[in-house]
Amino acid sequence: MSDSLNPCISCGACCAHFRVSFYWSEADDGGGVVPAELTEPLNLFMRNMRGTNARSPRCVALKGEPGGCVSCGIYENRPTPCREFARAGENGEANEACDRARARYGLPPLFAALSPSLIESYVSQGARLASDNVQSPDR
Repeated sequence: MSDSLNPCISCGACCAHFRVSFYWSEADDGGGVVPAELTEPLNLFMRNMRGTNARSPRCVALKGEPGGCVSCGIYENRPTPCREFARAGENGEANEACDRARARYGLPPLFAALSPSLIESYVSQGARLASDNVQSPDR
């Protein structure tokens, strides 16, 4: 998706809602690319992005305010959890974590399931299971 259409650049809620923890070697002082000065130790094997292990998490790399125009100051060097976090609706799939983070900042969900709601169900002749019945979508 083009950056101009990416809803993440006007959100940033995940960056200010979750702890971002990852294996220590993802930091540049362990051979990785995440700037070590933006991390802090979590335990012997894990680090987290500074600011995300707080009572009110906010990643030190987040630029801007959630719900406004935001960006990641280390986007090309972000850790695995950030790279793998899919926004709701990406690839046609829901992401409840994305929706939860957005709700914290008063933002609506990005994705609603595309399955129609059902209002009527008719028993088909010879149907043995409820799933064999004919259903009409809500209009």
